[in-house]
Amino acid sequence: MASKQASKSLRRGSKGSAGGRSLPYPVMPALDGDGPIWQQIRRALADPILNGEWPPGTRIPTEALLTERFGISRMTASKAVQQLVADGLVQRRRKVGTLVSERALERPVFEIWDIADLVARNGAVYAYRLLECRKLGPDPERRELLGVSVRTPLLWMRCMHLSDGRPIQLEERLINIDAAPNITCQPLETQGPSSWLLSHVPWTDAEHKISAREAPPEVAAELQVNPGTACLVVDRRTWNQSTPVTLARLWHPDSRHNLVGHFRPAR
Repeated sequence: MASKQASKSLRRGSKGSAGGRSLPYPVMPALDGDGPIWQQIRRALADPILNGEWPPGTRIPTEALLTERFGISRMTASKAVQQLVADGLVQRRRKVGTLVSERALERPVFEIWDIADLVARNGAVYAYRLLECRKLGPDPERRELLGVSVRTPLLWMRCMHLSDGRPIQLEERLINIDAAPNITCQPLETQGPSSWLLSHVPWTDAEHKISAREAPPEVAAELQVNPGTACLVVDRRTWNQSTPVTLARLWHPDSRHNLVGHFRPAR
């Protein structure tokens, strides 16, 4: 089991150095067993960074060591490390390795679980249904939400996520085709947009807005609730540098969903 292997030390002497100092690898924290293995590794590496156990300049285990330790592919290890880079927690240094960022403690990480993983962790059966997918026309109101011009090609889609056959999340999403050049409706027929985008499109910044809203009739019909029912709504926008990538509006019916954020203060 990967989580059992994680308790073993990864402390080895490194060939790199910073300021003439040797950069040994720190002890690898244990995995928590929740969700995809790359996310578990990401959290295991982020935790000692955020709580100050790994100070700035600490060299984190290489992708090769992570691959060997957990019996995973190099691509999976790379995804975990690349997300830490995107979070601003680590930085890559040529001929040295990947080091904890100088300003890592200033970057709190708020992670919203992939809905499929959340349903599975709650012991239910997940299902996905694509409701609508098409290229968007002029539609200035939606384009303004994403912050793109009328000339930018956009994909508009709606999909439903279900838990044991019951709607748990209605997803409405705009995707900048220029920022995700291989995106079409075809892969979204069987795969949720979040997982596809995470695997194919880099992002550097994300913004979350959480609110309570009454379900309009069309949303209520999809979620199988009465119009006007209070819903938890998450608006999530992502960018790759200054380029808008996607805007997702996630509708959750009444008490069927909750969000949990776990943080530690800087020491």
